[in-house]
Amino acid sequence: MKISTLFYCIWQGIRNFFRNKWFTLLSIATIATCLFLFGVFYSVLENFRNIVHTAEEDVSVVVFFENGIEKAERDNIEQKIRRRTEVRDVVFVSAEQAWEEFSKDYVGDSAVTFTENPLENSANFQVYLRDVSQQSALVTYIESLPGVRDVRRSELVADTLAGVNSLIGYISLGIIILLLVVSVFMINNTVTVGISVRKEEINIMKYVGATDFFVRSPFVIEGILIGLIGSVIPLGIIYYIYNNVTDYIANKFAILKSMLTFLSVQEIFQTLVPVSVVVGVGLGFIGSYVTVKRHLHV
Repeated sequence: MKISTLFYCIWQGIRNFFRNKWFTLLSIATIATCLFLFGVFYSVLENFRNIVHTAEEDVSVVVFFENGIEKAERDNIEQKIRRRTEVRDVVFVSAEQAWEEFSKDYVGDSAVTFTENPLENSANFQVYLRDVSQQSALVTYIESLPGVRDVRRSELVADTLAGVNSLIGYISLGIIILLLVVSVFMINNTVTVGISVRKEEINIMKYVGATDFFVRSPFVIEGILIGLIGSVIPLGIIYYIYNNVTDYIANKFAILKSMLTFLSVQEIFQTLVPVSVVVGVGLGFIGSYVTVKRHLHV
């Protein structure tokens, strides 16, 4: 294929884009609507996932030692725990720290009346996990270590958070598949309407000996332009809405600020932008390519 032919096809695709205004606007609106819904759902689900992940970071397994355990043996237990892939961090809490925290929360000023530490044998490791769904396997391992007296875990909290994480994953997958199916259906119908109007033009080109590539290329380029613009518009709208909504919630419900930890717009867009552009351009390309192919046989 000559370079001049390629540039001609590109130029014709751009001309078609501006010449068929109603078809172009309808196609852009279709893609933009689908990708806007996808972007909204993605932003909400990712923030919800982040809130659950933040809650997971506060869940720990508490490991108590045998009475009179030596420091070297305790350090050995810590090293073995840290080697586990599911462990994010291990924090040592001495008996004095344990009593200080307990007395602050439950005893108050009466703590000064105690001459000895009631939690003398309560030194422990607080083990934080990367994924709370792996808590059971970790607890089983730690309980098998010599020198460990007891292991306490938040089984109900861990199971609940793990279940919520799985549910979010299934919901995300379902919504993405649903939106993609709807998008392909809508794009296909929209492109079909636009190309049906120009069916006679396609037939004439075929009768005078134009190749399939020559006939198809302008429509495919037009579809790619439509997909590209249709993906950029919802990104701009979502960017504006996301910043304003998160700022409003953070200011209006300041009491919940520690719980509602929103992702920044940059964190959301580092995934949303490439996915939206690829999906938008892909839908425009596939929709135009497949639809034109139906009219090439005359």
